[in-house]
Amino acid sequence: MRTEDIKVCVLRIEGTNCEEESYQAFARLGAQPELVHLKQLLGRDVNDDERRDLLDYHVLMIPGGFSSGDYVRAGAIWAARMRKLEAPLTEFIGEGRAVLGVCNGFQVLIELGLLPAFNGIMSQQAQAVLTTNDSSRFECRPTILKHENKSNCIFTSKLYQGQTILCPSAHAEGKLLFPEDEAAAIYARLEENDQVVFKYVDPEGNYSGYPWNPNGSPYNIAGICNPAGNVMGMMPHPERVFHRHTHPDWTRELPTEVGDGRAIFESVIEAVSKRF
Repeated sequence: MRTEDIKVCVLRIEGTNCEEESYQAFARLGAQPELVHLKQLLGRDVNDDERRDLLDYHVLMIPGGFSSGDYVRAGAIWAARMRKLEAPLTEFIGEGRAVLGVCNGFQVLIELGLLPAFNGIMSQQAQAVLTTNDSSRFECRPTILKHENKSNCIFTSKLYQGQTILCPSAHAEGKLLFPEDEAAAIYARLEENDQVVFKYVDPEGNYSGYPWNPNGSPYNIAGICNPAGNVMGMMPHPERVFHRHTHPDWTRELPTEVGDGRAIFESVIEAVSKRF
């Protein structure tokens, strides 16, 4: 499939605020993104010409923000509304199409049971939670990520294992936790399945605590994928560093147009173009 034929659904509801940067990341690479409100997929309160079918797209992007004010839990209301799309979502992912959730989008994927997805494509209840940062406050800061994935994740094929990239974090609920009595086994299973995609590190590439790990996530996990590698969630924002000049240190480095987040979008575009 040609890049210009790849259709990307950039989903939004009330409270999302990163949809434009996400749209532009795909558009700049030559794909065909579209900003789609959830009501258009649900067919609620829209005209017939405004309705959209999820299966008409090759990539689903769930962007960051504060959907529905992050009431109840971050991403919980958005996920509850998306449960009505369980059948097309399951088919979409089962066919190998790509789903990327960033920040609030990661929270939605966790709440939906699309990650970590140990027992099928979508579990009927959440298997994990992204809970309040250890600092008990909103953390907005540059974070350095180490690429941990060996080869499983289609969103990081342009990165080599062990490569570090800078992506800004901006969240209040980013600490990835599993049920306490199962946590150690689950973290081990994530590693064994090659589902850990990114971990927080310090500038020397060492796993470190706060402020390099902005939320206190055990094992410094910043992003994971499903066992098939076509659904990924991450807390930091790659769309905000598509260009080098949006890096906080850009004036102190050799001039280049390419930001650290661009590789993630290039990777999924390449994977989809080969798959369909």
